[in-house]
Amino acid sequence: MQAQANLPPPSRDRFRIVILGGGTAGWMCAAGLVRLLDPADYGITLIESDEIGTVGVGEATLPHIKTFNDMLGLDEAEFLRDTRGSIKLGIEFVDWNRPGDRYVHPFGTFGEPWGGVDFQHSWARARLAGRDVGSLQDYSYAIALAQANGFELPDPDPKSIRSTYAYAYHFDAGLYAAFLRNWATARGVERIEGQVTEVRRHAQRGHVETLTLKSGETITGDLFVDCSGFRSLLVGQAMGVEWYDWSHWLPCDRALAVPCERVAPLTPYTRATAQRGGWIWRIPLQHRTGNGHVFSSRFCTEDEAHATLMAAIDAPALAEPRLLRFQAGRRARAWEGNCVAIGLAGGFLEPLESTSIFLIQAAVTDLAGLIPTRAIGIDPRLAAEFNRLFAIHYDRARDFVILHYAANARAGEPLWDHVRAMALPDSLAHKIALFEECAAVPEYTLGLFSRDSWLAVLEGQRVLPRAYSPLADRIPLDTLEARLNALRARIADNMTGRASHAAFLKNYCADIELERAR
Repeated sequence: MQAQANLPPPSRDRFRIVILGGGTAGWMCAAGLVRLLDPADYGITLIESDEIGTVGVGEATLPHIKTFNDMLGLDEAEFLRDTRGSIKLGIEFVDWNRPGDRYVHPFGTFGEPWGGVDFQHSWARARLAGRDVGSLQDYSYAIALAQANGFELPDPDPKSIRSTYAYAYHFDAGLYAAFLRNWATARGVERIEGQVTEVRRHAQRGHVETLTLKSGETITGDLFVDCSGFRSLLVGQAMGVEWYDWSHWLPCDRALAVPCERVAPLTPYTRATAQRGGWIWRIPLQHRTGNGHVFSSRFCTEDEAHATLMAAIDAPALAEPRLLRFQAGRRARAWEGNCVAIGLAGGFLEPLESTSIFLIQAAVTDLAGLIPTRAIGIDPRLAAEFNRLFAIHYDRARDFVILHYAANARAGEPLWDHVRAMALPDSLAHKIALFEECAAVPEYTLGLFSRDSWLAVLEGQRVLPRAYSPLADRIPLDTLEARLNALRARIADNMTGRASHAAFLKNYCADIELERAR
């Protein structure tokens, strides 16, 4: 990576942003802000300690991370090589509705809109008419590509079926943080090694004024970003912002994580396999496979979880499993006074749908768009808008994760019986009822998740519509069935000659070495 030249000299008049904590959250924040803000107006300092570990198991992402990396101007092949990354086309869910079930949540579209109506209405009409039209899974090029363990960059031609998907990454979270650390410090972010021992607030306003380090050094700032993880030293402890506990909807509160040797083939998707007391993740990287068992301590002991995990990994373990404790939920407000919580300091959802890094990215982007200036200072309306967006992002992601648990038929298993019988958030109950009644699903322009994501999980968990939009009746039924069959054939035809995921990575990442050797 090349350093940015001609950095502005430090100025006392710059608005001082202090980020507490490194890891993925801290360095994504530092990198995003130094890229988006004028360095003549803003100075960015990050405090971290190598003595304090990070969670560091968030190795699977959503397609939004490519937008973030592109915004930074990162070279994709260099990034994949340096983080030992791989491609992610979606998530395969195994045994979630009942043992033996399997489906993919793809990062791509289902079908095409016909007659002015979304595809699921045409599919639902044909299905309810008794036509043999299969599953929605049959109408996704992304799913076909994932199941073939293939990958190619999407076709830029929007008319091509090979343009109908996006992709994300699997990567080593520790290597990604280090990658961003090098990138950000080369562009003017000041890194200070140290541990905070005291947070001093203004006696009247309550704003944080200084952080005192173990060394005795005092750090002053105008805006403090809390990336201190579950400890939430600033927003949670110093500012006392309430925590909304979601464990009554999401009872899993432990995870055991263990890497193992990589085995072929190199799959371009994450796998989540349901277990009696929770579920197991499998994340393929270039050099190893990440595995973990998320479980509820109410329904599964640590010994049981350990035994289940070690029996499920598909190669020798490279370390002993590491136990993580957590609670699903979020802060009532992420921006309080002059402190902003990003990452685990602001909220946590289990990694079922790889939401953690997206929620960091969204917060960084929103903060950059609402950043105060030295001339005006911190306007409470900026904080209010940030908190509105923060709540939308977390609450919508929460509903989507809960859906995987609530819509299940794993009868006789205490965890699954509990989540199937529990009262749902009103917002999720409405979404499920709307889909069952007329095949309508959310189509958000802000945050997670898209129409196709909801379709994948609803149908995958066997929540099916009883009706559809009457607009789908415009096409004669025989014509509609023929179109559906033709679409399935077109997907199959376009799978011919696709490169494997492993071959793509080998060629793509090797290009860097060839370029550097010239």
